[in-house]
Amino acid sequence: MQFIRKISARGVAGLIGVAALALAVSASAQDKVPRTPSGKPDLNGIWQAMGSANWNLEPHNAAAGPVTAMGALGAIPGGLGVVEGGRIPYKPEALKKRDENKANWLERDPLVKCMLPGVPRATYLPHPFLIVQEPNTMLITYEFAGADRIVYMNKPNTQAQVDSWMGYNLGRWEGDTFVIDVTGQMEESWLDSAGNFHGPTLKVQERYTPMGANALMYEATITDPAVFTKPWKISLPLYRRLDKNMQLLDFKCVEFVEELLYGTYRKKGTK
Repeated sequence: MQFIRKISARGVAGLIGVAALALAVSASAQDKVPRTPSGKPDLNGIWQAMGSANWNLEPHNAAAGPVTAMGALGAIPGGLGVVEGGRIPYKPEALKKRDENKANWLERDPLVKCMLPGVPRATYLPHPFLIVQEPNTMLITYEFAGADRIVYMNKPNTQAQVDSWMGYNLGRWEGDTFVIDVTGQMEESWLDSAGNFHGPTLKVQERYTPMGANALMYEATITDPAVFTKPWKISLPLYRRLDKNMQLLDFKCVEFVEELLYGTYRKKGTK
């Protein structure tokens, strides 16, 4: 028994040491967070997610893509998933619709037709996005389709007059974490390319927490009682793009889908 007590004491001491080290590392990371004159973390810059969340928020194996001619270049990379708990808590009838969406991906995914991605999907697309921070507003603009949204810092308890693809965004600070409550999104947007979707009562709360000078922890809690049995959360890191002369480039994808959308209406040539 005495031996066990000694081991336990050593274990406790070890845990205390690990905890102290973790706190020191965390404090060191916070010390390196750039700040605005008001003392808030400076989020200005171009950011991008890595990983395969856009393909599927849930854990998934690598798989062939929907276009056979693309071969390996069009394949879907595997991913460990970003959903807390592993699986999205769908209602039974909603899960059936998700599976139907997945089976008809190319016909149903709004991004195939260059629709705006909505929130949170815009954040983890394989495209960078820009944050422009001001005291009363925050502009977040995305390379994909030129999507953007204005986050209002001075309009608490207001509501959207109409639904929109990128929603109505109200921001606030909780310590060093920037929080955005998003409502009023179009029902048609998807959450990824695996058919995961939402309904008309979607509410998203985003949290951006600095992890040093060049990384943010992104969390989004998704609530929609029409589709899900309970709120659920995703989390993934975002990285500052440090490329020389980094900037958002044009990805005005409407012109890329004109043939897909309107090709059947092309006037046929005469012989």
